[in-house]
Amino acid sequence: MIMKKIILTAIVAGFLAAGFNLLAADASKEVTITGNMVCGKCTLHETKECQNVVQVVKDGVTVNYFLKHNGTSKDAHEAICKGGSEKVTVTGTVEKKDGKEVLTPSKIEPVKS
Repeated sequence: MIMKKIILTAIVAGFLAAGFNLLAADASKEVTITGNMVCGKCTLHETKECQNVVQVVKDGVTVNYFLKHNGTSKDAHEAICKGGSEKVTVTGTVEKKDGKEVLTPSKIEPVKS
């Protein structure tokens, strides 16, 4: 009887661990988006400080991806600050925070016409 409980507990623990690993893998999955990058402060007036925002049109609706401040994001900001814009392709991980799409970029590349 004790052996059955131990085996059952081990099986349940295995399934729980596998489920948590799948959730963690989905959360860290990289995506690639292409859209128009603008400054969240200077152009959109939605952030208190300058921040890159990539606007993507999905099903006729504009979705704003607020890029998390990191080295990749900061290096691409000068071209769009003070009202500029640039069509870019961004690769990174996305999470929802305070009802907004927040993308942590690992790569930002300008789209060549």
